[in-house]
Amino acid sequence: MGEIWRLMPEFTGKGRKKGQVMLDYKSAGVDIEAGYRSVELMKQYVKETMRPEVLGGIGGFSGAFSLEKIKGMEKPCLLSGTDGVGTKIKLAFLMDKHDTVGIDCVAMCVNDVACAGGEPLFFLDYIACGRNIPEKIAEIVKGVAEGCKMADSALIGGETAEHPGLMPEDEYDLAGFSVGVVDEKDMITGKDIQPGDILIGAASSGVHSNGFSLVRKIFDVNEENLAAYYPELGATLGETLLTPTKIYVRMLRAIREAGVKIRGCSHITGGGFYENIPRMLPEGARASVRKDSYPVPPIFRLMQEKGQIDEHMMYNTFNMGIGMCMAVRPEDAEKTLLAIEEAGEKGYIIGEVVSGGKGVDIC
Repeated sequence: MGEIWRLMPEFTGKGRKKGQVMLDYKSAGVDIEAGYRSVELMKQYVKETMRPEVLGGIGGFSGAFSLEKIKGMEKPCLLSGTDGVGTKIKLAFLMDKHDTVGIDCVAMCVNDVACAGGEPLFFLDYIACGRNIPEKIAEIVKGVAEGCKMADSALIGGETAEHPGLMPEDEYDLAGFSVGVVDEKDMITGKDIQPGDILIGAASSGVHSNGFSLVRKIFDVNEENLAAYYPELGATLGETLLTPTKIYVRMLRAIREAGVKIRGCSHITGGGFYENIPRMLPEGARASVRKDSYPVPPIFRLMQEKGQIDEHMMYNTFNMGIGMCMAVRPEDAEKTLLAIEEAGEKGYIIGEVVSGGKGVDIC
């Protein structure tokens, strides 16, 4: 346990200064025993995420994962994604609700892997906190584990770092890292997208985990405002905003298993439609999106009205009710919608690919 010494001005025998005080790590603000307690509390949640490929138990220096099952692939490729929850985490502090932000963290990573055609294999989290409160840390990890279960991904490791003096005692930050695999021939790259392809949008669960710096500005977020009930939302503001991000791993798998070749896929995160949809397009292809082709959740209308935000800015910041956008051939559109429905999600034909400079038109 590295000991810390505080030196005082006077000496006493054998080179030791008079009044010298030996401190331990706990005195410096890091409670190792609380760390042990956190691990014990989170073990039950972590175990629920295990896959057959996971080797070893919880508590090693690294997580081990067998690649035996991917040996049948022609050209297996690893995919990775890393992200955090962003300033949405501030709402968890104010509401003292910590069991859903872990789902957000997993979603932001595994959705990126899945939209490239990958199957997320395992996940690791990183929690930095001002003070390790074992029950709170366990709640956070409970959410991470729940997200991993939704993604059929194993939670094989993580780190809880206590940062006294650097972070307020009651605050924390959360980030994660996902690794997945795909056969090279099955990667979704967007290179085969052609004018005439249909754009399918999968519904989001709300704001997800992007744009919360603007959200907090719009609502002047505090405990009182978060507790306010809005009839148009059918819930309090806090409950609506803290709704976790959708995880689309099983939905995308269901589309593939239905025999549909997804030509392009875009995870609608920070930057909204205008930044993310063009990322899947090849040169000479442009997305034309009809904004009246699907229902926009009330939270976005409320934010636009309350914040007096220009419509272009809304579509350039938020997902506006579409969490994943896919390009498929016209003959696969109905099959795709059916697969989305059977996976328990909602899908809509939201537009098409047209000829033109890479970009998106929302009309």
